[in-house]
Amino acid sequence: MKTFQHQLWGFEIDIPENWQHMQFGEKDGFAEDPKAFRSDYQGEKLAQLLLNGEWNSLKQPIHDIWQNHVSKTALMLGAKNLGSAVWEMGGVQGYEVEIVLPKKSPNRLWAGILENGLMVLTFLVLHLKDNREEMEPLLSRIISSLRYVNHTDGIISNSYGFPLPSLAKPVDPLLIIDDIQDPENWEAYQGEFSVGSLQAFYNRELPNFNWQVNRYVPFPNPGNLPFARLMVEKDDLSYSLGLLPGPEEDLLGYIMLKKNP
Repeated sequence: MKTFQHQLWGFEIDIPENWQHMQFGEKDGFAEDPKAFRSDYQGEKLAQLLLNGEWNSLKQPIHDIWQNHVSKTALMLGAKNLGSAVWEMGGVQGYEVEIVLPKKSPNRLWAGILENGLMVLTFLVLHLKDNREEMEPLLSRIISSLRYVNHTDGIISNSYGFPLPSLAKPVDPLLIIDDIQDPENWEAYQGEFSVGSLQAFYNRELPNFNWQVNRYVPFPNPGNLPFARLMVEKDDLSYSLGLLPGPEEDLLGYIMLKKNP
């Protein structure tokens, strides 16, 4: 087995050496054969695990998020949800269910959800009914290996030690906010990450880099602020950190840093 660590969401799972990780927007997929994620694939290696992280800043009841997740999945596949059971994994709780697919389908579908603070992970497992004896124990082993970590690997930092995801690339702040009056006090970065995953990243990692969070306004929020905002300080440095979503059609997020007087 090898370990997959999600730098932003802060979790790890162990997957077989011959399995591969694939990314589909905000979702992370794991399978031995990449073709397993094609809707028309029915090969003998059909087995996949799909994980999706969400940031529950509005503190919605997890039961509501779960029902929405299961209902959408069942509707998309023409399946039936015959009820859910409480599920505990990695020291946190949620729900699980085996979704009954139409009789003509050769596949088995299982879904789960776990809540860890404001972070929500949803799981989707799909494999052939004919390979259940082999795949169900393997997939259960993979999911059972889930663990949350306090610090992730590969984090980079700028000149004064502010942590940045490894995917973050510097950009001109004026390309993101065109009416900045003092661009010399700003830094900006962009990358293929959601604002939710950035909030998980910074709420976890800032203390690890000795930054103190004095204020945190999440996104989404009940007000009109269309981004997440954190006020942070370290030694004699003080910064406003803004986490902004990019265009809706792209998986793109922006990190904006403004030096405070």
